Amino acid sequence: MLIIPAIDIKSGKCVRLFQGRMDKETVYSDDPVSVAKRWEDEGAEFLHIVDLDGAVSGVPKNKEIIGNIIKSVKIPLEVGGGVRNIETIKEYFSIGAKKVIIGTVAWENPILISEVCKMFPERIIVGIDAKNGNVAVRGWEDVTETSASTLAKRFEGMGISGIIYTDISRDGTLSGPNIDSIKSFAKSISIPVIASGGVSDINDIKNIMKLKKHGVTGVIVGKALYSGAVN
Repeated sequence: MLIIPAIDIKSGKCVRLFQGRMDKETVYSDDPVSVAKRWEDEGAEFLHIVDLDGAVSGVPKNKEIIGNIIKSVKIPLEVGGGVRNIETIKEYFSIGAKKVIIGTVAWENPILISEVCKMFPERIIVGIDAKNGNVAVRGWEDVTETSASTLAKRFEGMGISGIIYTDISRDGTLSGPNIDSIKSFAKSISIPVIASGGVSDINDIKNIMKLKKHGVTGVIVGKALYSGAVN
């Protein structure tokens, strides 16, 4: 199972949000490139990069920094935040991203997912952010009436690489992941799931690893790494 460090970029800085709130941020570094190098040096095999400004605006805002990260590390990475059209997807692949994460558009226009998966098979990840079980979109600002599992089932057989399932209520809180919610979600689909949100220590990671038999293939770790709770 992959343990994937998260690098969230806002206004050019590496930050962590509390429960997805843009007004509840902690800045951990003014240099996201050095952060990426640090996680690579400490043994990370994959990185999770999110343009938070892009997630809210719908247009990538930190593409230059993300490009510099890609140039500076040898390990592959996935990129998301503000990916709303095929042109942006192509741009991220052209600068070296291994995989691209699509969030809001996956809810608004599932047909687009089918189209891009044909163009880039096994390189598209759908990001599903959930609050109380329902899908949240546009940088977590709007909560829909669609359940996370209902949305996920729309992508069965399309050839996506996986689904990142984020429990917003746990994200950035160090309160521990909602294991039952992750398990239930993963069991409802046949697509590989990467869990995100709430990891506070190594025991949380071990508990998520127990879900491998249910289709959970990785876990994204953010604040627990930056706070030193996990190394």
